[in-house]
Amino acid sequence: MGQFSLVPKHTAVLTMDVQNAIVSAYAKDRTDFLERAAGVMKEARKLGMTVIHVRVGFRPKLPEVSSNNPLFAAIKNSPQHQAIFEGEGGEFHALVAPQADDIVVVKHRVSAFAGTDLEMILRAKGIETLVLFGIATGGVVLATLLEACDADYRLIVIADCCVDSDASLHTCLTEKLFPRRATVTTASEYLSAVQAVEGWSDSPTV
Repeated sequence: MGQFSLVPKHTAVLTMDVQNAIVSAYAKDRTDFLERAAGVMKEARKLGMTVIHVRVGFRPKLPEVSSNNPLFAAIKNSPQHQAIFEGEGGEFHALVAPQADDIVVVKHRVSAFAGTDLEMILRAKGIETLVLFGIATGGVVLATLLEACDADYRLIVIADCCVDSDASLHTCLTEKLFPRRATVTTASEYLSAVQAVEGWSDSPTV
């Protein structure tokens, strides 16, 4: 893992689109990544980091969706696709469900920033570093990383807590594109690094 500067009170962990129906569609037989993600969030809460859960959600009849957007218009035009984000299917997977002090952000586009109050929350809490993971690598992780990079956040991507239906795309992004803009690591490497450091409250670490 590359070197990075991380102060827990100025760090947020973003778990993105880890909803039951999306997990079933992208990672039905690969749910081991959820246990790794749960470990990252557990350590984040222990160290006083902000934990933010990002989910896809819509109002009835999807007024947030434009017919000019081919991806989301397909959802708007399909009751079957809409059902993915309703009820139990739209809820966070139990292994990574929000806890009492966690924050939930609802989005209507691919990026966690597009049309949400995520930026306001991060600025209000003085967040400088984002730890990113979720589903899919080539969707919300990529879109959020690019926007966050342009907004000058320090970025850490937990590669083995990200999943994509296209394994080659996941590999290309995590090994070639993401490292140009972020520190890319695994859950075990990340946890070993943060757990090995003392004096968390004010000083940059790792």
